[in-house]
Amino acid sequence: MNLENHPCFNKGAHGKFGRVHLPVAPRCNVQCKFCNRKFDCVNESRPGVTSGVLSPEQAMVYLAEVFNRKKNISVVGIAGPGDPFANPEETMETLRMVREEYPEMMLCVATNGLNLLPYVDELAELKVSHVTVTVNAVDPAVGENIYSWVRYNKRALRAGIGAGILLEKQLAGIKALKERNIVVKINSIILPGVNDEHIPTVAEKMAELEVDLMNCVPLHPAPGSTFEKFEEPSRELVEKIRGYAGTLIPQMRHCTRCRADAVGLLGEAPDQSLMNVLTACKEKTAALAKRRIESPMRRNVAVASLEGVFVNQHLGEAYQLMVYGEKDGAVTLLGARNTPEPGSGSKRWAELALTFSDCHTLLVSGIGETPKRALAEAGIETVTIEGLIDDAVAAVLRGESLRHMIKRAVSACSGGGGGGCGC
Repeated sequence: MNLENHPCFNKGAHGKFGRVHLPVAPRCNVQCKFCNRKFDCVNESRPGVTSGVLSPEQAMVYLAEVFNRKKNISVVGIAGPGDPFANPEETMETLRMVREEYPEMMLCVATNGLNLLPYVDELAELKVSHVTVTVNAVDPAVGENIYSWVRYNKRALRAGIGAGILLEKQLAGIKALKERNIVVKINSIILPGVNDEHIPTVAEKMAELEVDLMNCVPLHPAPGSTFEKFEEPSRELVEKIRGYAGTLIPQMRHCTRCRADAVGLLGEAPDQSLMNVLTACKEKTAALAKRRIESPMRRNVAVASLEGVFVNQHLGEAYQLMVYGEKDGAVTLLGARNTPEPGSGSKRWAELALTFSDCHTLLVSGIGETPKRALAEAGIETVTIEGLIDDAVAAVLRGESLRHMIKRAVSACSGGGGGGCGC
């Protein structure tokens, strides 16, 4: 992982290395007056639009195709089309899946910062190396004129109160990121007559927090937004603001206002074929899952077993699964089927779901979160248990509980005894 190869944070890399944004975060928790929510605009600048919103599993299938077609992608990011941490489950699961399958890939997130702080520790654990936070004001009185409302703790707050809470959370989140040595970029939208004279103060505050890079982004009026009739700031004004801010923090001057589904080099024309792949990935995956769920043929149970007697094998180690069904009122082994070869990432689990599309349940002794979620999306429930196959399958087919067979994690003991683990 070479942090210098991030095209947004290093101008020297932007003509050589590309990025891909995975649009898994549709909801937003702040309404900016320069953003039209009808377009699912990311809380930065337009165009923050996407050809489709994907689930984490769909995003991984799409990502595999991106890597197949474009060999210069150095960073995977999440930048909307809403805010990543207004959609924390989808965001964090996607980041976990990417880190698991592509351990050397740089990870990046762009957020308004309102709900960033609770996830900073996990971002650090996942080695998310770059985070962009949009800070348009460091004075709530200025922020009140930029935001219509802020949703915090499930409550919609008016602009005055909301701008104060937003600022508090942004500053705490940025401080926490820097304490964990995560590279931080600040985006500030230049809004003539609203915050243009205030952005130098933003730069001063961000310099105090030792922010790494600042991007002073000229307003691009969004049709339908409160500020749709505002004029873009002049080049002279933008350069004046960047000039002063640049004495405090290095400036990004090659921003191309990326879409939430951007892919390739900065400034590169959208790849329509990949946009089609993104749309097809969403539509086909959803349709396939619906067909499987509704199919009357999904009557059987798949089992991972070492010797064919007990449920005692981890899915990732199984080269084949046995399929059981009911015949003449008795549990019957219908046969064994090979599992797809390792090494194809998310495609492996999509193929597995197709191979066992007549099964509604998979019994294993262990399974990773990535295949578990992929199979669930395809309508196959996975249950982690240990016990006799015949007893377990019979219980599943009769709709009975498997609670007594559920595998329980063994707690680690320091070895001093008394921990209840038999040391």
